[in-house]
Amino acid sequence: MATALSEEELDNEDYYSLLNVRREASSEELKAAYRRLCMLYHPDKHRDPELKSQAERLFNLVHQAYEVLSDPQTRAIYDIYGKRGLEMEGWEVVERRRTPAEIREEFERLQREREERRLQQRTNPKGTISVGVDATDLFDRYDEEYEDVSGSSFPQIEINKMHISQSIEAPLTATDTAILSGSLSTQNGNGGGSINFALRRVTSAKGWGELEFGAGDLQGPLFGLKLFRNLTPRCFVTTNCALQFSSRGIRPGLTTVLARNLDKNTVGYLQWRWGIQSAMNTSIVRDTKTSHFTVALQLGIPHSFALISYQHKFQDDDQTRVKGSLKAGFFGTVVEYGAERKISRHSVLGAAVSIGVPQGVSLKVKELEKQRESAATDVLQKKQEAESAVRLMQESVRRIIEAEESRMGLIIVNAWYGKFVNDKSRKSEKVKVIDVTVPLQCLVKDSKLILTEASKAGLPGFYDPCVGEEKNLKVLYQFRGVLHQVMVLDSEALRIPKQSHRIDTDG
Repeated sequence: MATALSEEELDNEDYYSLLNVRREASSEELKAAYRRLCMLYHPDKHRDPELKSQAERLFNLVHQAYEVLSDPQTRAIYDIYGKRGLEMEGWEVVERRRTPAEIREEFERLQREREERRLQQRTNPKGTISVGVDATDLFDRYDEEYEDVSGSSFPQIEINKMHISQSIEAPLTATDTAILSGSLSTQNGNGGGSINFALRRVTSAKGWGELEFGAGDLQGPLFGLKLFRNLTPRCFVTTNCALQFSSRGIRPGLTTVLARNLDKNTVGYLQWRWGIQSAMNTSIVRDTKTSHFTVALQLGIPHSFALISYQHKFQDDDQTRVKGSLKAGFFGTVVEYGAERKISRHSVLGAAVSIGVPQGVSLKVKELEKQRESAATDVLQKKQEAESAVRLMQESVRRIIEAEESRMGLIIVNAWYGKFVNDKSRKSEKVKVIDVTVPLQCLVKDSKLILTEASKAGLPGFYDPCVGEEKNLKVLYQFRGVLHQVMVLDSEALRIPKQSHRIDTDG
């Protein structure tokens, strides 16, 4: 049985897998692999703007891998520390000339830190603490006409509300995730809390569904169903159905959101909400590297309003942001301004002043735990990168196939990579494989295909379709007009053609 690679091993193997060379590869082998991939991904070979952009990214990645592995100094650091070692200021590992024992000690320390980060990423903890401070007395003294009131010379500033929420995620399988969340709130002396449990299943690359159960002391039990679906590459829809049980009976609710990417930084939303606080909302959100802008209009019961919000992002290490908003509706008008700043690796501290008519003035202090990307998002990103690489390979693969057919050489008929279920006792398990026919054919040279002893997920055009599970590579190929077939473990080296792979057609 294959042993799953650790995060450190995957980190070290990335550049070697990308160039498809052995860890012990010589400078000549590195140079040959580098030249081959440069010819494949050179931007000047592609006229289509989208393909040209994708080619530039892959070309730069290949160049970066070659620069690291072709230099003995950076290659030694990369082999021990991985990519993070290359980011160490002043090349501390080399300058200090540490002994192997000292290098191993620091490596184990880094490994412990990575394990801690992995645990945090798996549970994806998110938390918010928000405090509201009523500062109306600073601007509008209620007792200014009553001079005999004791203590009237000092304005009263009080905390009038507080909200605390926390959630964690627990991956059950590659497609199923359990989510537990809870919140506590208090305002003007009255408070309450709730707890929710949700089970999310990723049904495909285009959608997922989620069941939610909740309960609280202010409201009765809640049962909900949420669905997400990508309609087109630029358009998606979400639907949320809920049943709220209370002493007044069952209150149904339905919310549907239709969204479309107007450009790479702008998204438009149409939202319909029926049942609990029925409303129709239209909004446009533009998010760039330096700013975040929102404009929204809502018509509903009991609140209708218009909103304009702007946030500026400073490009500093503390990720400082300043923001301001104007919200006007039947309830009055509220102007809010504030700032946020990163105070630790995982936490952000923010404060905002809200001035409203007739609400008054309040100060909000919020501490928000930084959100981490889930594993499903990472898989989707890797899938998109692999699909881009495959599109760039099409022309090269066509030429390779023509050359191989002319000499009855090596033709990859079909190739699959991922989790195969061959044992009948495991037939209930889901097969998770991807088609890698094009990427493998692109690696064929002079009627030979050689893959090194490393995870295939790092090869150009590949990605890991089942993170953390045992994977295989299955190849059906034709050589000299005869069909051959082979299946190898993920980290097993492969060299074809071989006589032992030949399919016995006589049987």
